Amino acid sequence: MIAELIETEGEARPTAIATRFGVSHVTAVKAVARLAKAGLVVTKPYRSIFLTEEGKQLAAKCRARHHTVYEFLVALGVSKKAAELDAEGIEHHVSQETLAVFRRFLSNR
Repeated sequence: MIAELIETEGEARPTAIATRFGVSHVTAVKAVARLAKAGLVVTKPYRSIFLTEEGKQLAAKCRARHHTVYEFLVALGVSKKAAELDAEGIEHHVSQETLAVFRRFLSNR
């Protein structure tokens, strides 16, 4: 979400993250703090959130997983709206083996 906000809005702030995920500002701030502790983002009070190189790599990997799951669901006939919502949850639980099968299926279409 941080990478998407930076791309679309030019910056990522906890308030925007909270709005996008439908959570409280406090919840978003706590999540960002965990990401900072893990070395994925850099933050300063009252400033935007910035992805570290490691954070950028993880964001790209997550986007690719999401895209694969989304495209697979659409290829099966799931509506784009439902596929977008479902991919958001599935991408966090799908194994590398299953993702590889999804990619193979999509490339053979």
